[in-house]
Amino acid sequence: MAKLNILKDGDPTLRKVCRPVEAVTPRICTLLDDMIETMRAANGCGLAAPQVGVLRRIVVVECEEGKVIELINPRIIARAGKQEEAEGCLSVPGRWGLTDRPRHVTVRAMDRDGNEFEVSGSDLLARCFCHEIDHLDGILFTDKVVRMLDPSEVE
Repeated sequence: MAKLNILKDGDPTLRKVCRPVEAVTPRICTLLDDMIETMRAANGCGLAAPQVGVLRRIVVVECEEGKVIELINPRIIARAGKQEEAEGCLSVPGRWGLTDRPRHVTVRAMDRDGNEFEVSGSDLLARCFCHEIDHLDGILFTDKVVRMLDPSEVE
């Protein structure tokens, strides 16, 4: 496994729409492993492939230690409720803002074995799914922010 470089806001790669993964290859599996290592090293709870310079529809999420969710070609198929919470991003270090997100989402994706599955999440996990899937379409949380937060407002 290898720790990858996380692109920062201003890099044009972060604003591009990612291509779907056509087949899960050993290269894709290595990318998933490297993304998990990179996310953990940066103390993040999610990472999308474009954040490490790969324009593929791949996301990893770990909102609960030891419970990594790997999503290949993810898409949100159901949303419910509303939450307005603080959000940050490994590609936008040191900045936080309030965003409006659904309280509960269900995502359909493929796993590293090429099997389609669905996963649902609420609160932080729902927010993380939305945030990371937005990255796949070139959207940063700052595009959806209701209000940027002063550093003193962040816990």
